[in-house]
Amino acid sequence: MSDDQLMTIREMCDLFEVTPRTLRFYEQKELLFPIREGQKRLFTRRDRARLKLILRGKRFGFSLEEIRQLLELYDKGDQQRTQIARSYEIGQERLAEMIRQRDDLTMAIEELKEQLAWGEQMLGELERKAG
Repeated sequence: MSDDQLMTIREMCDLFEVTPRTLRFYEQKELLFPIREGQKRLFTRRDRARLKLILRGKRFGFSLEEIRQLLELYDKGDQQRTQIARSYEIGQERLAEMIRQRDDLTMAIEELKEQLAWGEQMLGELERKAG
């Protein structure tokens, strides 16, 4: 496939492992701009690059608004300096949030393990008393 080749919605779905509904959603949110030929949508190389960035941003937990802002910075014309700097800033914030969430989850897991151990001990004592 050449870089300039247009892709159908099915080809995009297969390449990026997304559903047509996902592509239509991103189009509705004005994150993708396929060429419309009646009911047919044709996606350009630019759409493919944008979708790749959208999916990466979602995987990292960026909001659609943050992703939109980053995509808009791509067209700024400064060799992507502004986009990369802002991506880095948002990425640092997201990483800190993910670490906080992981630490909270680790604490909750430990507390639940303690409660389960207590419950197991109590059940054992109750069974010994009843038996």
